[in-house]
Amino acid sequence: MLHGIFTFVIDIVTGFFAGFLLLRFWMQVQRVRPPAGLAQAIFQITDWLVHPIRRVVPGFRGYDWATMVGVFLTALLSMVLDFWLLSEVSFSTILLLAVFRVLQWVLYGLMALLVLEAIFSWVNPHAPLAPFIRALNEPLLSPFRKVLPSLGGLDFSPLLVLILLQILSRVLNELMPRLLML
Repeated sequence: MLHGIFTFVIDIVTGFFAGFLLLRFWMQVQRVRPPAGLAQAIFQITDWLVHPIRRVVPGFRGYDWATMVGVFLTALLSMVLDFWLLSEVSFSTILLLAVFRVLQWVLYGLMALLVLEAIFSWVNPHAPLAPFIRALNEPLLSPFRKVLPSLGGLDFSPLLVLILLQILSRVLNELMPRLLML
């Protein structure tokens, strides 16, 4: 029971930290500036890890790869801490689990951004964070908006993308045990 609680706490802490790292990366990829307070919080929370990695892993073609290395290291730490009591788990298995964890975090983060955009559109479309969230979601939604026209003034592209992300998540969760058995 104590191991389960420990694992839960580790997963929550590393998940939130990785979420900030992934948001930092996605903001830079999309060249989106968040409101000043949010930007300050994101950079204060993540700079301690990203700056030392950046000395070794420079950006390339406008992408901040040091941040993504930080995401992977966070996932690796999470997996090591989750399985440190289980001596029969190999390091290669932990590496593979860390890759799956990163992919899960990416999918969950994209889903969260879509849900936030839906909430803002219903509750307060003029909220200070609404344009920021909209800009982060635009690359996901624009291809579907071209194919799926709005019906009766309602944009169903966020729902479609959310369903597709859920399908990807389920496929990932089905593949993981199979790959671990190899």
